[in-house]
Amino acid sequence: MTEKDHITGLPKELDVWGTIAKEEQQIRIKKEKKRFGKIVTLVEGLDKSVDIKEIAKKLKNKLACGGTVKDNVIELQGNHTKNVKKELINLGFSPDSIKEE
Repeated sequence: MTEKDHITGLPKELDVWGTIAKEEQQIRIKKEKKRFGKIVTLVEGLDKSVDIKEIAKKLKNKLACGGTVKDNVIELQGNHTKNVKKELINLGFSPDSIKEE
């Protein structure tokens, strides 16, 4: 028997809460120059209803770069503004909620 969500009563594999949380995000992608002229790509606006560390891990794997999570902001090494938007859409985020600055 499949596990059911205690709130909705729907099967857990549908992941209704995760889908709703991803659609309601207001994500901003921007690049910033750090020490020694290094460029980092910042992904801001993700709230705690999604697993920010897991998203950062997936982005780092797909973009083949290093990065970290600081204060609910994902920092990726290098200029990846265009590719980050594509990958976030592939992860289930709404294209309308992602803004590049």
